[in-house]
Amino acid sequence: MAFFQRWWRQQSPKLKVKVKELVNSGQLEFINGGMCMHDEATTHYIDLIDQTTLGHQFIKNEFGQMPRAGWQIDPFGHSAVQAYLLGAEVGFDSLYFARIDYQDRAKRKDKKALEVVWRGSRTLGSTSQIFTGIFPRHYNPPDGFQFEVNDVSTPIQDDPLLFDYNVQERVNDFVAAALSQANVTRTEHIMWTMGEDFRYQYANSWFRQMDKFIHYVNLDGRVNALYSTPSIYTNAKYEMNESWPVKTDDFFPYADRVNAYWTGYFTSRPAFKGYVRAMSGYYLAARQLEFLNGRNGSLSKTEILANALAIAQHHDAVTGTQRQHVAADYTKRLHMGYVEAEKLVLSSLNFMINKNGKTETSFQQCPLLNISYCPPSETLLSNEKSLVVVVYNSLGWNREEVIRIPVTIDKVIVRDIEGKEVESQLIPLTNSSLSLRNDNVKAYLGKPSENAINHWLAFAVSVPPLGFSTYIVSGAHEGARSIMSSVFSSHGNINNTIEVGQGNLRLLYAGGKLSQYINGRNSVSAVVEQSYSYYTGFSATDEDTQASGAYVFRPNGTFSIKSEGADSLTVMKGPLIDEVHQQPTSWIHQVTRVYKDKEHAEIEFTIGPIPIDDGAGKEIITQIKTTMKTKRTFYTDSNGRDFIKRIRDHRTDWDLEVSQPIAGNYYPINLGIYLEDENKELSVLVDRAVGGSSIVDGQIELMLHRRLLHDDARGVGEVLNETVCALDDCKGLTIKGKYFFKIDPIGEGAKWRRSFSQEIYSPLILAFAEQDGDDWMSSHVPTFTGLASSYSLPDNVAIITLQEFDNGKVLLRLAHLYEIGEDKDLSVMAHVELKKLFPNKNIIKVTETSLSANQERAEMEKKRLAWKVENSSGKETKVSRGGPVDPVELVVELAPMEIRTFLVDLEYIKMFGT
Repeated sequence: MAFFQRWWRQQSPKLKVKVKELVNSGQLEFINGGMCMHDEATTHYIDLIDQTTLGHQFIKNEFGQMPRAGWQIDPFGHSAVQAYLLGAEVGFDSLYFARIDYQDRAKRKDKKALEVVWRGSRTLGSTSQIFTGIFPRHYNPPDGFQFEVNDVSTPIQDDPLLFDYNVQERVNDFVAAALSQANVTRTEHIMWTMGEDFRYQYANSWFRQMDKFIHYVNLDGRVNALYSTPSIYTNAKYEMNESWPVKTDDFFPYADRVNAYWTGYFTSRPAFKGYVRAMSGYYLAARQLEFLNGRNGSLSKTEILANALAIAQHHDAVTGTQRQHVAADYTKRLHMGYVEAEKLVLSSLNFMINKNGKTETSFQQCPLLNISYCPPSETLLSNEKSLVVVVYNSLGWNREEVIRIPVTIDKVIVRDIEGKEVESQLIPLTNSSLSLRNDNVKAYLGKPSENAINHWLAFAVSVPPLGFSTYIVSGAHEGARSIMSSVFSSHGNINNTIEVGQGNLRLLYAGGKLSQYINGRNSVSAVVEQSYSYYTGFSATDEDTQASGAYVFRPNGTFSIKSEGADSLTVMKGPLIDEVHQQPTSWIHQVTRVYKDKEHAEIEFTIGPIPIDDGAGKEIITQIKTTMKTKRTFYTDSNGRDFIKRIRDHRTDWDLEVSQPIAGNYYPINLGIYLEDENKELSVLVDRAVGGSSIVDGQIELMLHRRLLHDDARGVGEVLNETVCALDDCKGLTIKGKYFFKIDPIGEGAKWRRSFSQEIYSPLILAFAEQDGDDWMSSHVPTFTGLASSYSLPDNVAIITLQEFDNGKVLLRLAHLYEIGEDKDLSVMAHVELKKLFPNKNIIKVTETSLSANQERAEMEKKRLAWKVENSSGKETKVSRGGPVDPVELVVELAPMEIRTFLVDLEYIKMFGT
């Protein structure tokens, strides 16, 4: 809808009336209806919901229509979440697309199984199924029926006075093509997609020929041809009362021919993928603050970020499969959206903290905190002023975490709202971190930073749900202050074992490398190794033209990355965190962190610039190895939601012919990946979309960065070789990111995966200001929660949308985080008390809607088509769903994997006075 909106704004009132008439008559149909045709591999389900809602709201408001068909014809593989969440749950009757594995398509054509009933959710089963049509070729017409002005297809010549009169010949061609497709399709109805990329530059040449074909084919009578829409086609299929094959799981990975697995884009442009994910979490928090503060009829300050995030979900955007200048444009739009949303976040916090904004506090944020750059924390403390740190939590439960800010002094004290000292720790910055900071600050400011920082200040915070806490950081002249980390460095032959971790989790290092994971609480002990390697990208040759590129991953050899010289590591220990710093090569630096009160390990990696002096493109992976016996089986998430079972060198729907044993076993990861054996589970969670697999039993690998020297001939026409320029100094892209791992007893890993992934997606929001006056805490509101006092959401529920619409209604989405049978305690019905979710407000009305909030849920269910499936006994397994919301009790039930969407009418009672 993004392009349609641009066009629509430029049209005259007269033309708009005509378009609305065509829409109302069904001659024009909105399909999909999101702001873009989103990707399905590298996108998070919250982003998919948001961008679809944005488009559906425009269609509803402007045309009064609700799309009925999904049209995902071009994304490179298709996810289970697309089927049940962005299909059935938004009210679609059908979903159509083109790209599935070439082996899968051939098998389906043989079995007449190109059209199926897809049950994407193991938990929700038939209650969220959708009729799905896969095109028998690409999304182009049959051969001989392309009618662009420069195409070679023979047009109909129906003037008998001319030499090349060919009506019967072309009618015969049409009928033959139709019968050929009918031979691989069930029922007497088939669909021709009359278009392709870059077509309809001159639409008249198409419609003139299609008009003639419809006329003459129907005169012939063997085939009935008509202009149609996906909904008309779907209705015709439904009326045939056919029984359809059932499809479960998903359509990943995708290969369009031998040696051409489109699994490279799972990782391509990792910095952009990380930025999209960071902005997504920020947008969620900004909308909450906009609601909590009250819009008071003003225009939304998050609209620019909403639109930028929406188009960033496009299947050639977050995927990293665009040209560099296009990637820069997407990034620029996200930044513009962030700038406006940041103003909202800071003004909202100022209003709430300063008791209705009666005074003014000049808050700042630090968007470059990940590279140790935060002007307020650097400048204020160095000038002997105190720093106010406000920490906002967008999750529905209390969080206790350790936050970090860069400082220029080494005597610091942190106090909470009661004036009590908060435990804190100073961690020296390494040369690698300082180098990354200096390079990026110079690129960002156009000049070097004026401040010379020395340390990270880490301190523990406790933040209420949908609320904030405040801390004061000051220079400490005498007495108590932050504890400086002890530093131990070891080089060369490291014979002794080094242990890090002061809580339940301990990591052991032997020979300079991770060797063992021990959890004292649950008695888990496992041999673990972690390392880096790279694949060289295959270069095209005259005989074999398929190179590794932005889309396609085609490795040409695996090479371990070993230390350039003797193994070395530096260990920093303190009361809150232990860190292990390693640099296996000059262009990879890694920090492994163990927090005192956490039972997982955090690995922060800095990779780049990837060297290409040898003329070889490289694809960088990290591997976590254990001795677990996993029987070729592992699990990856679907758009951050359901986990899907994967078996190496295996496909559920056909017997796989293995041509690429590595690339063909890669899957998209947005939340995490895990392994299990009879006793243990190894889970790895990520901070952005990546590709990954278990190529060897007991081992997980993630692809973290790619730099390639050849185009893979899929339309980009540009190599994936990202560079960054600081003034006149240009070099290959360096990225910084994190992943996290934990080992649990079998059956206990889901609790960490589900809860901690929420914290990764929604990091704490930090705002900084100078302390104005000695009694700051008593003159301000230092802590706040948007929920009722002492109330928090159940551990298995998340608020994924809290947003005030222009009409004053509040959009609320609640998501159950667990699948059926995933956790013995949390895969159960959950309950959310709306009265405690909206304290100080009278709830006038609660209306449950479709996922995209464009129609009432009850009306959507009435219209749902009940498809027949093959081999059905008629006795489906009962699926649990939450019941209607009682208008008095106002308690929402959520069954496992259920997302429920509501429009809430509120009568406001000001939280912060008049």
